[in-house]
Amino acid sequence: MPTGEIEIKVKTAELLNSCKKLPFEIKDFVKKTEALRLQYRYLDLRSFQMQYNLRLRSQMVMKMREYLCNLHGFVDIETPTLFKRTPGGAKEFVIPSREPGKFYCLPQSPQQFKQLLMVGGLDRYFQVARCYRDEGSRPDRQPEFTQIDIEMSFVDQTGIRSLTEGLLQYSWPSDKDPVVVPFPSLTFAEALASYGTDKPDTRFGMKIIDISDLFRNTKVGFLQDALSKPQGAVKAIRVSEGTKYLKRKDIDSIRKFAADHFNQEVLPVVPEASRNWNSPVAQSILEEQRSGLIRLMEIQEDDVVLLTAGEHKKACSALGKLRLECADLLEARGLVLRDPALFSFLWVVDFPLFLPKEENPGELESAHHPFTAPHPSDLQLLYTEPEKVRSQHYDLVLNGSEIGGGSIRIRDAELQRYVLATLLKEDVKLLSHLLQALDFGAPPHGGIALGLDRLICLVTGAPSIRDVIAFPKSFRGHDLMSNAPDSLPPEELKPYHIQVSWPADSEAEKNSLNQPCHPES
Repeated sequence: MPTGEIEIKVKTAELLNSCKKLPFEIKDFVKKTEALRLQYRYLDLRSFQMQYNLRLRSQMVMKMREYLCNLHGFVDIETPTLFKRTPGGAKEFVIPSREPGKFYCLPQSPQQFKQLLMVGGLDRYFQVARCYRDEGSRPDRQPEFTQIDIEMSFVDQTGIRSLTEGLLQYSWPSDKDPVVVPFPSLTFAEALASYGTDKPDTRFGMKIIDISDLFRNTKVGFLQDALSKPQGAVKAIRVSEGTKYLKRKDIDSIRKFAADHFNQEVLPVVPEASRNWNSPVAQSILEEQRSGLIRLMEIQEDDVVLLTAGEHKKACSALGKLRLECADLLEARGLVLRDPALFSFLWVVDFPLFLPKEENPGELESAHHPFTAPHPSDLQLLYTEPEKVRSQHYDLVLNGSEIGGGSIRIRDAELQRYVLATLLKEDVKLLSHLLQALDFGAPPHGGIALGLDRLICLVTGAPSIRDVIAFPKSFRGHDLMSNAPDSLPPEELKPYHIQVSWPADSEAEKNSLNQPCHPES
């Protein structure tokens, strides 16, 4: 024991097992590459931080079960892992079966099953659910992950939000500041206009301000151009004491970032500064509207204003990203903007029901998933202007990360058919079982899924979700410890009626895949 309270007098000692030389020291201050940690994960799990993370995860899940089952009458139900293809959403993992040409898919979430349980009269369902998405090499995503999955009958948005807040408050670790409920909420449109994103980090200010009205009669060319177009706007953020903490090269890199990623011109304007940072264009803006700008943006000495003009959504998205870039730069210079001990929860509501497809903007896709119910006030627009319909979808955001999302579901079979077949152009045969179930009378129902890995990652302050999962995959989806995924000999594939077709020019690649190697993290 660390206290030395108990003394042990040894009479005999038996060596139970010996230990080879370790690939790294099991001490938190010893720097190890992530690839090495994942390769010898069973040793890495001995570290204090991994022990703390996994034990805290277990405690929080236990408290969640207690809250849902013992206090609120939920039923913990396991749903199948072998399922079939679901239209829309992320790419799924495909599992061969022994029937020629027939395949299972691993579920992205238990979405359909939980709705079917509501039809089956199990009106309060929850599950610590394993979910699978074949999303390729995306940093800080896992091909398999865990959700706290919840569905209820005879409920509205307010009921689900209130239950979720209570759940987090009840399961919150005692060594952290207690969770204050209810959480604030913003509409999707408000979040985009003020923060440039649907998952804003509300621990710090630097909000986007619309300054279009100041420049209605401007002589400055690029502002004139922007305001003459539909949805054109002039937006700005104020970087407090920017000239003290930021260097010229920082401003140049911010401008380059906006140009490269958003094709947006960003102009730094410094109305009150001891040194002159202003370009000729910025100078002419100040000559026109210095006092209006100072009043509207509440500018103090040494503040830097980053100004951009263009289509509303594009300008807001660019400034939203720059807001986070500026926070990174200021924090690198020693200013604390985002207190790591502060947990800032936020509900984002009133999302659009549909978005234009990226590859074909003339077609629509679900913003959330195809089972989300439209906002009751927008129901008629579904048949005339579906792109304007708001949904009954809500996201829970914590410190700028989405940790949960849910919705009230479509319970009417005809409406669900219309959304799938007419608006989304999906094959309804794939969902015939769900449509049939809705035809037999489904109660009003809705739910939410909380991303457990992301939540624990934020609570523990871990640098990556891989640090709160016992045996995670690398960012390319590989298990560096066991070297999965692995190849199978042709005779083992034969019962599944499939064979591997290697590209003609990649024999060398095929051979290299059979060699164990750990170059990635």
